[in-house]
Amino acid sequence: MTESASPIVALSDLATGEEGDFFALLADRQELLTKEGKPYWRVTFRDARRDVSFPIWGDAPLAEACRTQWVVGEFYKLRALYRETNYGPQLEIRRIRPVEPTDEADGFTPQMCQPASRFDAKEMFADLVSLVEEAVTEAPLKRLVLDLLETHREELLVWPAATRNHHAFAGGYLEHVRNVATHARMLADRYAGLYPDLTPPLDVGLVVAGAVLHDIGKLRELCVTPLGGEYTPAGSLVGHILQGRDMIREAAAAQDADGEPLGAEQLLRLEHIIISHQRLPEWGSPKPPMTPEALLVHYADDCDAKFQMMRQILADDAAGGPLTSRRNVLGHALFRGDPLADAADN
Repeated sequence: MTESASPIVALSDLATGEEGDFFALLADRQELLTKEGKPYWRVTFRDARRDVSFPIWGDAPLAEACRTQWVVGEFYKLRALYRETNYGPQLEIRRIRPVEPTDEADGFTPQMCQPASRFDAKEMFADLVSLVEEAVTEAPLKRLVLDLLETHREELLVWPAATRNHHAFAGGYLEHVRNVATHARMLADRYAGLYPDLTPPLDVGLVVAGAVLHDIGKLRELCVTPLGGEYTPAGSLVGHILQGRDMIREAAAAQDADGEPLGAEQLLRLEHIIISHQRLPEWGSPKPPMTPEALLVHYADDCDAKFQMMRQILADDAAGGPLTSRRNVLGHALFRGDPLADAADN
């Protein structure tokens, strides 16, 4: 398309009724039928902070291009009018074309269309390393954890924690694991101080090591695409829990060959934290937590995942009134507050 010079804006910065040129990812395209049986397409364009889903009707000027040329997972430059409607956000597309190499001069990068953690990934990684260096006192265990982190540093900086539901964005893995490890260490310190007579004593270092590595198998379970995290074949057939246990065994075997072995029981307890951290078979764990260390990591993990789900529901739900819709990942409504009661109090 022939384009006149126009400043680039972000899709997420457009106000209702505002038109602009922006870059977006085609995240979804579904062929559907109207009540009259006529075909149309429902498409979703997104940047890092906004998704817009809307119909392209079968008789619209862009219908043929949508059907034959638009590719899910590709990036596009659009000129469009953004509107908030009773049916949700809509785009009236004036112009559209695939992104070209020259668009880099206007600031295009794939990352601008991909949701990301609000926290700096390098800082989160450094926080994990510092936590391990401080809390894991046994040298073989500390080396195993730090070696796994450093070996996979570049992946971890961009990895999502999941394909959906919680922390499903670039850097989400580190955000989630930092939260889990920090909270698990706090709980372990607290309970170790309250119950010094526990036999065997609560191993704070093992709790931190297990928390830092509990999801390490997601590096094999998932791959990263422009659409976000997607399951690998091994991820679908085996899952991250067993693959995480495999990665720890492989690292321990290499360390053993290098002359710094982990104790057999310590390795067993670490493996147990990994395979039990989701607690239930229907969630993927073959065994429930059977040690105090595994119990603390499970609840730190579950709390952080559920909190992120709740935070996202409260941010995204468009239902009016004091309660959200029940149609969400938690399966129940959340209370956001009663504005009428607040008004009466004031």
